[in-house]
Amino acid sequence: MDNQNPFKVEREGHIAWLVFNRPEKRNSMGVRFFESLQEHFRAFHRDPEVRVVVLRAEGKSFTAGTDLFEMGPLIQGEDAGFREELRENLLMLQEAVSTVERCRKPVIAAVHGHCIGGGVDLLSACDIRMATRDAVFAVRETKVAVIADLGTLQRLPSLIGHGRARELVLTGRDFTAEEALRIGFITHLCENRESLYQEATRLAAEIATSSPLSVQGAKDVILFSRDHGIQAGLEYVAQKNAAVLRSGDLMEAVRAFMEKRTPVFKGK
Repeated sequence: MDNQNPFKVEREGHIAWLVFNRPEKRNSMGVRFFESLQEHFRAFHRDPEVRVVVLRAEGKSFTAGTDLFEMGPLIQGEDAGFREELRENLLMLQEAVSTVERCRKPVIAAVHGHCIGGGVDLLSACDIRMATRDAVFAVRETKVAVIADLGTLQRLPSLIGHGRARELVLTGRDFTAEEALRIGFITHLCENRESLYQEATRLAAEIATSSPLSVQGAKDVILFSRDHGIQAGLEYVAQKNAAVLRSGDLMEAVRAFMEKRTPVFKGK
């Protein structure tokens, strides 16, 4: 197994860039990828200096998806014990992707080139997606006799609607960045990687200037409301605001308004 670190981390103020760093493998997603992904996002979740995380990739592709050659041994077996081990392995991979969604910090994906299969699972767990004009996406699993099992089937319909999601999942066809923008999968379309990273930086910096308490609270409420419905979500946000409305950040916002200056939030 290739044990090269699949990521590198770059810091820019309150922004953490998690960079896919296996360009020679087209940033394919093996066991170490998922283990390291979970480790990094648990660290981002706890780090008070990180307010936004941006995903980007080295090389020609964002990711070619799950590394089928590396994952091959995980699906070799026939007895009941093997089947249970396979189920547990799949749950571990799912948990790694879910860690991205549950991270308190907003996550922006900046995509270029190909983003296939497991890459769409990962993107569906991010908060904001943007891409270069040459980006190509695919929920490719039906083409290789697999059911997408790391979150696309659960998350994509809420992002683009059931009709569009079912077409993309059932056909396994490629779809372009232009189509991704049109159906709402991405929110920004950039001409090249330079402008993509500039836009990702601008957006991340804008988020990072807001109160971390309110940004992280809003993400939490959005996910809770998606999973539990409108009324439960309304009750949850009432409880959430009751806990944070007397925060130092709110007092700073009031002072800054009165003093006609930009507030400086500390997440307290």
